Amino acid sequence: MKKNILGVSALSTFLLLSACAGGSDESTSSDGASDGVSADEIILATMSDAVSMDVHMTNDIPSANMQVQVYEKLFTLDEKSEIQPQLAESWETVDDVTWEFKLREGVAFHDGEPFNAEAVKANFDRILDEDIASPRAVQFEMVENVEVVDEYTVRFNLKYPFAPLLANLTNMGGSIISPAAIAADYEEIENGGEPGAYINENPIGTGFLEFESWSPGEEMTLVKNEDYWDGEVAYDSFVFQIVPEGGTRVANLETGYAHIIDPLAPNEAARVEQMDGASLATQDSVGLNYIGFNTEKEPFDDPKVRQAVSMAINKEEIINGIYDGYGEVATGPLAPVIPNAADLPGLEYNVEEAQALLEEAGYEDGFDTTIWTNDNPQRMDIAVATQDALSEIGVNVEVEVLEWGAYLEQTGQGMHDMFILGWSNQNANADTGLYPLFHSSQIGAAGNRFMIQDEQLDSYLDDARQTTDEAEQEQLYADAQERLIELSPAIYLQHQTYLAGHLDEVEGFWMNASGLYQLKDVEVTE
Repeated sequence: MKKNILGVSALSTFLLLSACAGGSDESTSSDGASDGVSADEIILATMSDAVSMDVHMTNDIPSANMQVQVYEKLFTLDEKSEIQPQLAESWETVDDVTWEFKLREGVAFHDGEPFNAEAVKANFDRILDEDIASPRAVQFEMVENVEVVDEYTVRFNLKYPFAPLLANLTNMGGSIISPAAIAADYEEIENGGEPGAYINENPIGTGFLEFESWSPGEEMTLVKNEDYWDGEVAYDSFVFQIVPEGGTRVANLETGYAHIIDPLAPNEAARVEQMDGASLATQDSVGLNYIGFNTEKEPFDDPKVRQAVSMAINKEEIINGIYDGYGEVATGPLAPVIPNAADLPGLEYNVEEAQALLEEAGYEDGFDTTIWTNDNPQRMDIAVATQDALSEIGVNVEVEVLEWGAYLEQTGQGMHDMFILGWSNQNANADTGLYPLFHSSQIGAAGNRFMIQDEQLDSYLDDARQTTDEAEQEQLYADAQERLIELSPAIYLQHQTYLAGHLDEVEGFWMNASGLYQLKDVEVTE
């Protein structure tokens, strides 16, 4: 795996070379745009490719943005982040630990397999199979087993009461894969293959789009599901083109080579707003952008060092300077709109106090470290801003930029010092915003890339999951958030505003609060 090690001047060179390379790539150029947009094939230019199309084996947004068009869940979130039925039609709680769901009838997978209770059971058995080691299992570890009641009724038996079960069932990890594909994947494992290898090449769901082809690093094509249970889409195919360089994506929108582009840098958003024939799409998120520490590595095994580095970073300057004011300064891990988000002041920007804490920790002369990021331009800018800010307290930071897949793999293995990443909080609740990121059982690729282990924090998060007393749960989550400010495994940086651009001829496109594309109602008008 190739790794780029960059300082400020080297990073500038990298950005220049990236722009040149992107502009000369014929597959992402604006050549051929003179024919105008097509209503039959819609093109979305995006920065990052999927890691895998096995929805149970990934938990990153670039993958989820392609998977969510192919797979469906029992429940989904609407534009107001309210829970709505999808493959389930209704539910009832038999008792505190037993939930029963009536499933939608007449739904088929893309391979013709029927959707029914057996299919639901096969999926959740796979998610909870320890040999599969799904990073999505954290969302459903409260499930003891899934029981088939009849062809279209399924029962979830829980280990303990868990009030936000419906919210967790809206998570991409609860997407339903064809049981025939699951069986074929297990067969490949028995023959020495890796979990998910078959499904990655044969992603089969019930969604309004079907998988057709994928050239990794270049493009993925999905086509209309003509037998979709909720009506056909207005286009024949949807193409995700991988265009890493932001300026090229904007040029492709301007010339009509792409219908939709995402993400947009803030300065690119201004360009789209001024563009004839195109519009800006924005969505406030419930997620978190952060700078994380590997708490198992010196000197970040000392909370005073983590607090010092946190206090040396001016979040407002980063949001105003890098994001042009888009987004909200984070004082803790949960966005204010999330239920049970505590109103806490957090660690304030104070360079003198940061220097004093370093001295208390025995690092009065500073130290050398690295900060990792992927090739997201804003994250690279944050890395350089962090490098500059920490130099004021004697900390020498080297910036390293990794390819997306390698970045996820190696931070999951704890090979980093500092790193920059985000968490989308797909369920829009406190449990999903805290447990996968900070509980010790989730260390590694499941979400806890800080490698943080704290018994008191674990106790708060465990008890909050299991109590049915709303007041007690609110207090437990407040205690957990206060503890996370003390522990400072991360610099809670920003609750992001998602920015995308689209041609004015494109109607019906939106992103949800987790940043996932909603493409079912998209159409190109005259």
